[in-house]
Amino acid sequence: MKLSIVTINRNNSIGLGKTLDSVSAQSFRDFEYIVIDGASTDNSVEVIRKKEHEYTDLKWISEPDKGIYNAMNKGLRMATGDYIQILNSGDALVGKDVVERMLSALEEKNNPEILYGNMLKSFPDGKLVRDRGFAGKMPTMLSFIRGTLNHDPVYIRRSLFEQFGYYREDLPITADWRWYVEAIPFGGVRPAYVDIDVTVFDMTGVSETQIEKREKERDEELRRILPPGIYQDYKENYFLLEQLHRIKRYPLLYKLFYMEERVLFKMEKRKKKKQSERQAQ
Repeated sequence: MKLSIVTINRNNSIGLGKTLDSVSAQSFRDFEYIVIDGASTDNSVEVIRKKEHEYTDLKWISEPDKGIYNAMNKGLRMATGDYIQILNSGDALVGKDVVERMLSALEEKNNPEILYGNMLKSFPDGKLVRDRGFAGKMPTMLSFIRGTLNHDPVYIRRSLFEQFGYYREDLPITADWRWYVEAIPFGGVRPAYVDIDVTVFDMTGVSETQIEKREKERDEELRRILPPGIYQDYKENYFLLEQLHRIKRYPLLYKLFYMEERVLFKMEKRKKKKQSERQAQ
C-alpha cells in the first residue's frame, strides 16, 4: 500500500461530505483512506456510512478525542501506507487525477521522505489563491520563524513519525509546525517539491483570533527550543532578512540597494575615522 489519506472531522458534516467526494472521485483508487470522527453530534456518521461503499479501502471510527492532533495521531497509528497525507474535513483534493500525479512524482523524485505540492486557499468570497509553500527552496530555521510547510498538500513517509514521534498533543494549534521543525531544520530531512495543485484549503474557519493564538503558541515554543541569544537574533532581524530576500528577486533593484549600502558604509567609515583623529588630537 503506497498511500494512506487521513481525514479528521468533528461536527462538520457538510465539509466532510465535500472531502469524501473529492477522495472517492480519484481515478487512481489503490490507496487506504482513514476517517477519524470525534464523536460528532451532527449527521457526520451518517454521511460516512452513506458514502463508504464508494471506496476501495476505507477505515473509520467515531469516538471522543482529546483534540485535533490526538485525532490525527489516531489516524497515523491506523495507517499502513508508505506515505501519509492529512486531508482535513472541509478541504478537498484538486481534480480526479491528483493522487495519481503525486504518486508518479514520488517515483520520479526517487521517493523523497517528504513531497509537497501547491495548496489553493479558498476564501469566503470565492477567490482562490495558490500557495506554493517554499516552492522547492530548502527551508531553514529562519523559514519556520514566521512560516511553515502547508499540511494538506504534503506526502510524508510514515517511517518519519517513528523517527521523530507523532504530533505533540499539548500544542493545540501548532503541533504540525513543531513536527516540521524537528524533522527539517533540526533533523535534516530535505523536502521535495512538485508544481502540482494538490488541495483546496477552506479559509472560512481561519479567524484573526486563531492567527493570534497560533503566533503566540509558536513564539512560546521558539523561546523554549532556541538558545536566548539565537532567539533574540531571529526576532530582531527576521523582517530585515525577509526584505533582503524579496529585494534579491529583482537584480537591478538589488544592485542599486547594494551600491547605496556601500556608499553609506564608506561615509560612516570616514566619519568614524575623523572622529578618532579628533579624539587623538
